[in-house]
Amino acid sequence: MIYPWLEAESDVQSVVLTEQPNNNLVKIEYYPPSLECVGIGTDAAVFRHMDYPTYAFKIYTPTTDYKRLMERRVYVELDGSPYFPTYYGDEERYLVISYEEGPTLFDCLLRGIPIEQQVVSDVESARETLLHKGLNPRDIHLKNIINQNGRAKLLDVSEYLQPGNDYRWEYLKKGYESYYSLIKGKPVPFWVLDTTRKWFHQRDSSTFQFEDFMKKVMALNPFRRHER
Repeated sequence: MIYPWLEAESDVQSVVLTEQPNNNLVKIEYYPPSLECVGIGTDAAVFRHMDYPTYAFKIYTPTTDYKRLMERRVYVELDGSPYFPTYYGDEERYLVISYEEGPTLFDCLLRGIPIEQQVVSDVESARETLLHKGLNPRDIHLKNIINQNGRAKLLDVSEYLQPGNDYRWEYLKKGYESYYSLIKGKPVPFWVLDTTRKWFHQRDSSTFQFEDFMKKVMALNPFRRHER
């Protein structure tokens, strides 16, 4: 059987990516004009082909291609779940999934797009699905969740086979329940989101206290100029 997305293979295989040290984003050395880069991570970059716009091609570097096999295993387990992209297949260095429209929750905060409770409930249901399948629901954060007309779709399944809990979603959910009503519908400046991200990554997990952390974040008060 010939899959439509295989027609794009020559363009996809021509993409040149290199892994970067210290968990930095991959470097894109080359990609043809028929492709559009729609996402970039530390292991791979995601492209959309102008002739096959319903597909997303996740392309790995030569040194991170082993993670494609891990993601394929996860997508096979999640087949049919409405909370994740549809998996179509994979070849050497790339994996093919459905292209999902919609802003990430990070974009929603930047642009002041309301994030409704249903989105949070969908993520909770997605996590339950992962646990039921024997997978680990970790690395779920603002840039890995898409808001599709008030429903959630989770992207990047690459860490669901890894052990341990990073508590990223637990803290996001707690922040949503306790503080989101204060900023709902208001664009949050990028510097506030980026500062919060950096502080979270620099935290000492052995002494971390969520309420103390949020007091520090709220002290940034990005809307103070508008309240005067």
